[in-house]
Amino acid sequence: MSTSRGPSAVARRAIRTTLCACGAFYVCLYGLDRPVAATYALFAVVSMAALSRIPGTGGQRAAVLVRTLPAVWLLLTAGTFLAVRTWTAVAGMLVIGFAIAFVAAAGPRAAGAAPGLQLLYILPCFPPYAPDTLDQRLGGATFGLILLILAEKFVLPEPRGTTYRELAAGAAGTAARFAAELGRPPYTLPAAEVEAARKTGESLRPLHVEEAERPAGPGLRDRALAHTGLGARTLLGRLVILPPPPPGEPPHRTAQQLLETVGRTAAETGALLAGTGRATAEADALRRLREEVREAAARESQPVPEVRGRRRAALLEVADAAVAFATAAELAVRGRRAPLPPGTDSGRFWYAGRHAPRLWWHRLAAHAGPRSVHFQNAVRISLALAAARTLAGVESLPHGFWAMLAVLSLTRTTVSQTKATVRQALAGTLLGALLAAGVLALVGGHTTVYAVILPLVMLVAFTVGPVRGVGWAQGMFTLVVSFVFAQLAPVTWRLAGVRLMDVVIGSMVGVVFGLLAWPRGAQAELHRAVALLLAREAETVEATTAAVVAGRRDTDPDDRALQLALSLAESAYAQRQIEPRAPVAGAPDWQAAMITGHHVLWGSRRLLARAGPDLGPGNGERLGGRADGVAARMRGAAQRAATIPSADGARAADAAAVEPAAGTGECGDAAQVPEVVAPSEFFAAQAWLDSLTLDVERVLAPYRAPDPAGGDSTGSANSTGSTGAGAPRPPRSA
Repeated sequence: MSTSRGPSAVARRAIRTTLCACGAFYVCLYGLDRPVAATYALFAVVSMAALSRIPGTGGQRAAVLVRTLPAVWLLLTAGTFLAVRTWTAVAGMLVIGFAIAFVAAAGPRAAGAAPGLQLLYILPCFPPYAPDTLDQRLGGATFGLILLILAEKFVLPEPRGTTYRELAAGAAGTAARFAAELGRPPYTLPAAEVEAARKTGESLRPLHVEEAERPAGPGLRDRALAHTGLGARTLLGRLVILPPPPPGEPPHRTAQQLLETVGRTAAETGALLAGTGRATAEADALRRLREEVREAAARESQPVPEVRGRRRAALLEVADAAVAFATAAELAVRGRRAPLPPGTDSGRFWYAGRHAPRLWWHRLAAHAGPRSVHFQNAVRISLALAAARTLAGVESLPHGFWAMLAVLSLTRTTVSQTKATVRQALAGTLLGALLAAGVLALVGGHTTVYAVILPLVMLVAFTVGPVRGVGWAQGMFTLVVSFVFAQLAPVTWRLAGVRLMDVVIGSMVGVVFGLLAWPRGAQAELHRAVALLLAREAETVEATTAAVVAGRRDTDPDDRALQLALSLAESAYAQRQIEPRAPVAGAPDWQAAMITGHHVLWGSRRLLARAGPDLGPGNGERLGGRADGVAARMRGAAQRAATIPSADGARAADAAAVEPAAGTGECGDAAQVPEVVAPSEFFAAQAWLDSLTLDVERVLAPYRAPDPAGGDSTGSANSTGSTGAGAPRPPRSA
């Protein structure tokens, strides 16, 4: 179980939140007689501990809170001064609300902190306009957050789960074992090892990794760690499908040496990731040996027989995956201090040596458009908050920030999810308001009673709410805010009615903008983005193969369109994981489509950097036909991905999109194809196309499998990621 979920984790968080919120509130209100500071101290803690969902352990959350303190001061200051007029507050909400929400593109921690930061702007942007109290607002919020930082670090600390580096280190050990196994007769992996490869590859899928440990941020180390996981999965996949030497012939000495060096490099990389080693000598040796093998292949009399050419090309694919894995791991561990070795594809590791602001700008700029789910979410929430602020200002709603808090906490990325959430929230708020009204009527102005029962009510609210759902959360929070404001100023039972009215208004605003702004959430965008990605992959396959056939070398290809499509697809896929999914059939393996994009990108760059000479008409036609077949399969998968399946999800009508069309260049029975004699470049491109054929098979695997129980194919049981487990061997020739 994730350390951030489950009753025990919720209880620990509730205890920390209650201690800090009540402690800061009582010190400021009763100890210092500063009601403004008390209000901001309490809501700063509630914002960043209860409304925010920063993933990770207490220490990780504390680090995020320390980094957000300057942003908190800036937001409180801006909100205080923009409250001078309704129109300035609304304009600020549009701009600042969008900016805070859009920063979620930077990864799970930024996305988790965003709701709390939104509330810390909302709170001061309401009347009274009192810039003279800014020092109390800043002081109270800072005091509350300092207490929260200390509590996160030292009160009821949580154990840290398995890190992504540890998972990648385990995959490195598996790859080293595979390399040793493939160096011994019968030079293939047994079924048990193939299954181990599948499980290891699945463990590195972001969906199966705790949110706090996913390398999803824009920084250099996070980018490198994500490439490390992808490199590990690619290496495992290449080892699984490595063709054995011809029957009756021992493997060539150079081939054995290359495979042994791959194994030592994988073991060395695993030690580097695990923190038990710092050396990179084996990786450097593998880079040199890989180039020696390529140079020897170039000097060899051309053309070469198919058996030799195919195995050598497959071994070079393995070596390239191991080198990429080692390079990415070194960047992940050493950051900007890790220089790129000579000969490394600078396009693949473009982020090496870059400073954080530039990497952040690159991430945000890539999502600055209506096709990004992060952009869509930011537009939706900023418009809804601005509308709620307009209503609160025009209608002079008492405690109008509660309406905006309802918008913030109840608006979801799909309209159906928002409606369901609002129904539960209104029911819970109604019951909470009735109970609060009764208590307020009975207790009256005896603030001591509220001071005594507030910690208990708050503890129950923050313990029960996350476990029992939004209805309980809203009902209990209604009690919390009623008892808080009853200590700040004299109130009557009507305060509970004001709370209910504000939640109703905020809920309706959330539903309206959920309906108007991308009501289907990431579902439609995911289909569109993956369809575009597969189409871009097909274009790249055709263009790269044409360049290899013609002998055109390109050390700096323009593949920005493919990179952008890959980025948008990955962000849409990440959001789709947190949205409710109906049990429908008829969607590709999304993760496999994105892994295919990386393989297309990396392989294309590698082939173009070493293209030449012209392959000639015969081999050119064979390779072109093979590429046409792969591209046709990708376009068929793109066409299928673009279709959002209905609930009944009939598959038969789409069979044509899955099965290869006649004349697309797909291979038939290998026995019917004559032995090919061709230059080494031919077999290198063919090995790349063979691996992409397996990738596309995984993308389409859900269509051939029985309807998945969970629907929506976020990772079919028949899909193997990039490990190659369970997939057919590539055909002998094209």
